[in-house]
Amino acid sequence: MAIGLVFTGFIIYSLISSLFWLPEFGVAYEVEGYLSPFFSPLIAPGLLPPWFSPAILVLWIPLGFRTTCYYYRKAYYRAFFFDPPACAVGEPWFHRRYAMERKFPFILQNLHRLFLYLAFIPLAFLWLDAFLSLRHHDGWRIGLGGVLLFVNAALLSGYSLSCHSLRHLVGGGLDCFSCDARTRARHGLWQRVTGLNRNHAMWAWASLASVIAADVYIRLLAIGLIGDPALRF
Repeated sequence: MAIGLVFTGFIIYSLISSLFWLPEFGVAYEVEGYLSPFFSPLIAPGLLPPWFSPAILVLWIPLGFRTTCYYYRKAYYRAFFFDPPACAVGEPWFHRRYAMERKFPFILQNLHRLFLYLAFIPLAFLWLDAFLSLRHHDGWRIGLGGVLLFVNAALLSGYSLSCHSLRHLVGGGLDCFSCDARTRARHGLWQRVTGLNRNHAMWAWASLASVIAADVYIRLLAIGLIGDPALRF
């Protein structure tokens, strides 16, 4: 129930933030050099009609990545579909015709590896946004907004680099880890990704919270409810 409520809350907030804050309520997604992570990279905002959010051009990548994520699939299958509600617990009676991931729409889960590759594109821009936030009004600053952007980029990097599919990409399909220099190098990468993968659930939830925190902070700045404490030089 807790997981289902958190997922539902995140979905509702992300929809409001990406689609309604600016056109309906006039709350900007970019202020004082800080760009909401929901809108990064910012694609042609001046060329789009007012009712069309530029976030739509971007969010399908992280949305597809998280929706098809192996950990999140376990979490929301149990929370929303009771599939199954716990380990060693049988399927409920209304799943008798359930075809697992062999039919639409669940067959789309097989696109997870593709979404992993695509996810590194907005991730690179999130790091760029964090570094660009250090420069403001012809000066340098270390502001709380910039700290949130860096933390968010770091947590999202941990989430992406701890992905099960990345672990298989760097170390899967090998019969021997020590046969030559190439396989030994892949084994070393596999061990590092495995270390991150052990805490994949933590990276998943922490990065989800950091995206919301960064967006909320920027929205509060936009409406003037808070200021941005910063060291300027």
